Amino acid sequence: MNHLPEPVRVVQLPDGTYTYADHLPAIQPAAPQVVHQHIHQAPPDKTVQRIALGSGVGAGAVAAGVYFGPLLVGALTAIAANLALLAFLAAVLSWGVVTVVRSVGGPDGKAAAKTLAKARRSRKGK
Repeated sequence: MNHLPEPVRVVQLPDGTYTYADHLPAIQPAAPQVVHQHIHQAPPDKTVQRIALGSGVGAGAVAAGVYFGPLLVGALTAIAANLALLAFLAAVLSWGVVTVVRSVGGPDGKAAAKTLAKARRSRKGK
């Protein structure tokens, strides 16, 4: 008769009630359990997210800080690089124009430049 299921065991609890044996709570070990807890420090670039969470702004502000923060840094870097390139080109082109005008102008151009420089100096003194 080994093909029959195991009979259900019923036990009497200390308070006098009966219950099924498979519903009893698991026996806790006598020794305390050791819990390994790892505490990690947040990386320094999470300041905006921590401020947003701490002030109760919500997940939208945190998501915006996480998503748009690096985008903003990238966009500002690209803009600064473009402006630096334009400033360099302006300096090189103005130097080229001054050099060409001086070489083509001849003695009349040099005399005009001296006269203009004298007029500027005399205006500063007044």
